[in-house]
Amino acid sequence: MDPNLIVGTETFDDAGVFRLNANTALVQTVDFFPPLVDDAFAFGRIAAANALSDVYAMGGRPLTVLNIVGFPDKDLPGEVLGEILRGGAERVAAAGAVIVGGHSVRDAEIKYGLAVTGLVDPSRVVSNAGARPGDVLILTKPIGSGTLTTAAKKGVITEADLAEAIEVMSELNAAACEAMMDVGAHAATDITGFGLVGHAFEVAQAGGVTLRIEASSVPLMHEALRLARDGVGTRAWKSNTEYVGAALDAGAIEPALLTVLADAQTSGGLLISVPAGRADGLIAALQRKGVVRAAVIGAVEPRGSHVLRLT
Repeated sequence: MDPNLIVGTETFDDAGVFRLNANTALVQTVDFFPPLVDDAFAFGRIAAANALSDVYAMGGRPLTVLNIVGFPDKDLPGEVLGEILRGGAERVAAAGAVIVGGHSVRDAEIKYGLAVTGLVDPSRVVSNAGARPGDVLILTKPIGSGTLTTAAKKGVITEADLAEAIEVMSELNAAACEAMMDVGAHAATDITGFGLVGHAFEVAQAGGVTLRIEASSVPLMHEALRLARDGVGTRAWKSNTEYVGAALDAGAIEPALLTVLADAQTSGGLLISVPAGRADGLIAALQRKGVVRAAVIGAVEPRGSHVLRLT
């Protein structure tokens, strides 16, 4: 392995980190997917925020991006693609990054995302492998986007209910990253396709610890739990729980709540492992920066009989 590769694929981290010199390292990631919502501009914003989030999860600052596009140009007007790209460009500009190009292909289905390059101080990289016993776990966005977007496709929620999910998914994790770096964190990851359960499991595995999550403390989007009780959710919640397998102790929590916690998320918040003495300071810093639904959701324990415990 190249000695300058600080973070590679070993711990399934959010992005790769490659050291250029003593003070500068590149953070690199790529992410793209089909539309979750009907509005093309909103989809572009969400997809861009999701890709940019990987850099923030490492403590980095996005610098340049490349657009990645699959588009059925024979079936849809070019204006649709224009709106997707406009939404992505709006989020990239909000992140202070620059679009330097991209690549498009004809596809039977719309797909959009970004390849992102960022910068980070090599001595301040925040990976998913640093959680330590005694740390407190803080989540910066509510859970539920997979449930709400699925409900919208089924036509069982209102536009107002879906608006919450669109707003949360479109929000950059820039402020959360800034607060995390100001206060100091041991580990972090962003919550995306593997859900809170899957990504918490990866943090615990990478750090050789057990994560205990207080399920009732996890902030949820409005209507998410009710919809889960009605059987609404993506198929991913099942594959995510199977991914964790016997390493998960779900305790006596309500099955519908487990469904939400394991369900795939898009452009979710940061799960941050922070020393207990800094937890209040991090919550205060997050709130000052407008991350108002951040919450303490658990703690890090020495490795026990299970890698992840829900209580």
